[in-house]
Amino acid sequence: MKFVFASDSFKGSLSSMEIAELLKQEARACFPDCECVCLPVADGGEGTMEAVLQARGGVLLETEVLDPLGRRIRAAYAGLDEDRALIEMAAASGLPLLRPEERDPLETTSFGTGQMIRDALERGYRRITIAIGGSATNDGGMGAMRALGIRFLDKDGNELSGRGKDLERVAGIDETGICPLIRGARFTVMCDVKNPLTGPDGATLTFGAQKGGTLKTLERLEQGMRRYEEVLIEAYGPEAGRREGSGAAGGLGAALAVFLHAEMKPGIETVLDLVEFDRKLKGASLVVTGEGRLDWQSSFGKVPGGVGGRCRLAGVPAVAIVGGMGKGAEEIYRHGISSIVTTINGPMRTEEAMERAEELYSCAARRMFRLFEAGTSLRK
Repeated sequence: MKFVFASDSFKGSLSSMEIAELLKQEARACFPDCECVCLPVADGGEGTMEAVLQARGGVLLETEVLDPLGRRIRAAYAGLDEDRALIEMAAASGLPLLRPEERDPLETTSFGTGQMIRDALERGYRRITIAIGGSATNDGGMGAMRALGIRFLDKDGNELSGRGKDLERVAGIDETGICPLIRGARFTVMCDVKNPLTGPDGATLTFGAQKGGTLKTLERLEQGMRRYEEVLIEAYGPEAGRREGSGAAGGLGAALAVFLHAEMKPGIETVLDLVEFDRKLKGASLVVTGEGRLDWQSSFGKVPGGVGGRCRLAGVPAVAIVGGMGKGAEEIYRHGISSIVTTINGPMRTEEAMERAEELYSCAARRMFRLFEAGTSLRK
C-alpha cells in the first residue's frame, strides 16, 4: 500500500509538513507496512518556497536588495538544484515589508525583485521560477527590469527611476544594457490571476487600493499604465501587455512576459511540477490533500483542485481532509476529489478548533483511513 500526502497548510494552526506527519502516523496505525510519501505543497502564495524546499531539498540563499521604498534589506530565495531557483517577489517587494502608512503605489518599486533575479543568474541558475503574489508595487515591472539593465526613458531621453509615478512619463525603452545572462535562462511565473494590464479589471483598478492607492492616485496610475501599455505595444507588438496575467503584481506580469519571455503558469501546477508530484504519484493507492477551508474557490488554482486534477489523470483516488466546508465545496468532486472529510466533529468556536487542530486532524485522518481499510477489505 502506497499513500501520497499533499495538503496545503491550515493557516494559523498546522503546516503542510505537520499535516503530512499526522497522516503518516494514522496511516501506519491501519496499514503498518504502508509506504508514505510526504509532499509539502502550496498554491504559489505564502509558504510556497518553504514547502518546495521541504519537499525536494535545496539551499536558502540571501542577498542584499532594496525594499519597495528603496531601503536596503536582506531577502532570501531558494536554490533547488544546480540549475533551478525559486524566488518569491514578496521577499523583496511585498506589501508586508511596509507599514500601512507607508503604502503608496506612486512611490513603490519592484527593483528589489529584479535584484534577486540578477543574483540568481549570477550564481549560475538558468531555470528560474518567480512567485509574484503579495506585491506592494504598481510600477509595471519597470523597477525589476531596471535592475536587470533595461532603461525606461522620458521624452527627453532621461532614465526614469522605475516607480509607479514614472508610468505616465515613459516614452521609450532601451534594452542595450540588458543582463546578458538572461539570454541563456528560462523563466516561469507563478500567476493565478488573469487580469490585463489596464482597464476596470487591470492591475491598478483591481489591486491598487490594497497597496495604499487613493481614488485620485489610482486615476493617475491608470492613465500612466495606459501610457506604458502604448509604449510596450509600439515597441513589441499588439500582444505586449495584453496577455492573460499581465496585470499581476502591479504589471510585473507584463514585464516578465515581454522582456524575459517568461511562461505564465498557475501556482499550484508549478509547485506540483517542482516537487515532481507526477513521478511520486506512480503506484499510489490513495492521495490525501486538503486545506483549512474548502469552498468553490478550491477548484480553481488551489491545492485540492490542482492535486485532484493530477490524480484524476493518473487514475489514482484522492480525498480531501479539510477544516471546514463553505459554499460550493462539492464542486471539487468534478476535479478529481472522491470525498471530503472535515476535521470538525462537533459544535465548536473557530478559536477552539484552531487550538485543537492537531487532535482534530488526527481524528479525521483516523476515520478516513479506517473507512479506506473497510473498502479495501470489501474488494478482496
